[in-house]
Amino acid sequence: MRRHALLVFLLFAAVLAHAQRVGLVLSGGAAKGLAHVGVLKALEENEIPVDYVVGTSMGGIIGGCYAAGMSPSAIEDLVLSEQFLRWINGLPETGYNYYYHRPEETPQFLKVNLALDSTFNFQLNSSIANDVSLNFVLAEKMAQASAISRNNFDSLFVPFRAVAAEIFTQNEVILSKGSLSDALRATQTVPFFYNPIRVDGKYLFDGGVYNNFPVDVAQRDFKPDVIVGVNVSGKIFDEYPYDQDERLISHSLLYLLLDKSDPKRIPKNGVYIQPNLKGFTSYDFAQVKSFIDSGYAQTMRQMPEIKQKIAARTTCEDVMAKRTRFNNKNVPMAFDALLFKGYNSNQRGYIRAIFRNRKNQNQFTYSEIKKGYFNLVSEDYFSNTYPGILYNHEKNNFNFQLTRRPQQNFQIGFGGVIATRDISNVFLGLNYYSFNKILTHTSVGFQTGNFYKSALIKMRLDFPYQFYVEPFVAFDSWNYLNNDDLLEPVSSPSNPTVLRRINRKYGVHVGVPVKNSFKAILSMEGISTYDRYINGEVFISTDKLDELRLSGYKTGLSFSTNTLNRRQYASAGRAYSFSGEYFSLQERFTPGNTSVQTQPVSLHHSWFRLRGSAEQYVNFGWYKLGFLVEGVISNQPTFQNYFGTIINAPSFFPIQDSRTLILQNFRSFNYLAGGIRNVFSLRSKLDFRVEAYLFKPWEYLREDTNQDAVNVADLSTIFFAGSANLVFHSPIGPLSLCVNYYDDKENQVGILLHVGFLLFNKHSLE
Repeated sequence: MRRHALLVFLLFAAVLAHAQRVGLVLSGGAAKGLAHVGVLKALEENEIPVDYVVGTSMGGIIGGCYAAGMSPSAIEDLVLSEQFLRWINGLPETGYNYYYHRPEETPQFLKVNLALDSTFNFQLNSSIANDVSLNFVLAEKMAQASAISRNNFDSLFVPFRAVAAEIFTQNEVILSKGSLSDALRATQTVPFFYNPIRVDGKYLFDGGVYNNFPVDVAQRDFKPDVIVGVNVSGKIFDEYPYDQDERLISHSLLYLLLDKSDPKRIPKNGVYIQPNLKGFTSYDFAQVKSFIDSGYAQTMRQMPEIKQKIAARTTCEDVMAKRTRFNNKNVPMAFDALLFKGYNSNQRGYIRAIFRNRKNQNQFTYSEIKKGYFNLVSEDYFSNTYPGILYNHEKNNFNFQLTRRPQQNFQIGFGGVIATRDISNVFLGLNYYSFNKILTHTSVGFQTGNFYKSALIKMRLDFPYQFYVEPFVAFDSWNYLNNDDLLEPVSSPSNPTVLRRINRKYGVHVGVPVKNSFKAILSMEGISTYDRYINGEVFISTDKLDELRLSGYKTGLSFSTNTLNRRQYASAGRAYSFSGEYFSLQERFTPGNTSVQTQPVSLHHSWFRLRGSAEQYVNFGWYKLGFLVEGVISNQPTFQNYFGTIINAPSFFPIQDSRTLILQNFRSFNYLAGGIRNVFSLRSKLDFRVEAYLFKPWEYLREDTNQDAVNVADLSTIFFAGSANLVFHSPIGPLSLCVNYYDDKENQVGILLHVGFLLFNKHSLE
């Protein structure tokens, strides 16, 4: 009898264990939510079943990937990839950097996006992050799972729920159907960080605003026997944290926006897991491996408790077989049509031209869709485009949908630089976009300071089938005499450079893309320059300056590409450029009292110039090695005296402050120059750089006794420049302390501290 009772008990226990259903709840926590990957790894390795998944914010992203049929190791590979940080930081994937729409570099460090309507009312866009890459990767990775499940989250690899927030009625929204990528994008839309998207007609935000630890959703929707709740949020206080408030106050915005994750929500028969993430912040996306390891380690520490409360087991082989059966239902990623929401007929025609497929106008491959999308959103006007990959069950293929979100057609940019030399300036930029059959981008930029002032007005007209016409007018002035140095006592002594330059130019550029990452520009420019200077090193206030005016035009063709990761102090990427130019200028020279000449002179000059440069970096982990090579070939003539010639000769600017100095030994009509840039990464945003360069003029310019410029042929003459920099890459630009050396008697050793970008418009004769 006892044997029968024991047998019945064991049989009943086995049935209960087999029937036991486990719900996994994953909290929000931004970067800390990557610890969920480690939790999933530990559960699968120990044969703990996961029958349902509910997630908020990053918990929704990780849970959604798992529900879409991705294994924990596949999710781990994804978030550890180099591309992951590019998605988070709003950068396109490697190979999809479309340089064609990239604007010229300015000292701007803050951009305010506004929407300007026909009644001149402004609306501020409060988001600070670029989401174009993240949107596409979510659409791409979730498309097959959405197709297999027919947009029913109960039919995914495991049933899934994502939690979002609707802020107008202040309610949580449980997403259980529809586009899986939309659900994941909505659940992690942190207010003020990402732009919201519409789901079922409503703008939704991060679910963590109202329910960051959605245990109740799992209980209500799935009624599991056991809940495993994983919380990575530090907002769990029931009482005021007197001993921690000083440290926590710096994260006050996060606490304002985030619902409290209450461990008491887990039933007594459930398991509460909180990985040890002390020392990390919610923005440490570069610490992916550490987060995953923390989640894995904490789950393994609690594995005895988990196995005690969860008797059911699912072998790794069974999970793999189930996942394989689910993923085998994937269909080829072929696209039948482009769909549009919110775009007018002219805009649709423009976009279709970008996605054009000459082989088959009605169908697109996945590669063509991806290239077309990143090409489109590389233009600021279309960067608010939201992508969707929708499956058509009748035709057994996909459609690519582009949705227009609230327009950002007006931008205000602020920037500048503060330096220990008198080269500080402020920058203001204005950009306005309009669309009427063609895309028009009008931009105005101003810089002002004691050393440098500029104004630039451009209007770029982008036509379908990828070419643009850009008329422009610009004014620049430099005053090298206003270049006082606060650190002069520790720098090498030098005489002030008496030189004032004015550069006016106007013209038109015509640009076309070359392949994916190059751009070709045909230019025609009118030039009017005005230089005032002395001859020699001694200047008194009564001296009358020489005046050199150059006027005429230049035309040229250039090819360029740039994937460098920073405007200054780059450590990754590459930049190549090649240009050929023809100059036709009239020289008008009026001598001052420091000139040996006494009569004004007017002459015409014309010449050709070829210039090429290449910069590239190789990553060796904490050490990056960069190369810079540059060369110029020209038949440029000399002007009326040496100094007027040297300041208008092609120049090599290897170091950040080179453009603020007249380095006579680094100017020549024909030269070859190059160097190496050693970058040592001390912290994630702190670099130490050691740079060395050689400049070899084929014929270098020297001054004779009559103040004339003469070309001296000497193959043995080489000039050296070097720099050592400690650079912190801050949100407002680089904070750099530099020690620079030049083989130049007037500017040999200099120490410079600056905050912001040392960037200036190019002179017409550069």
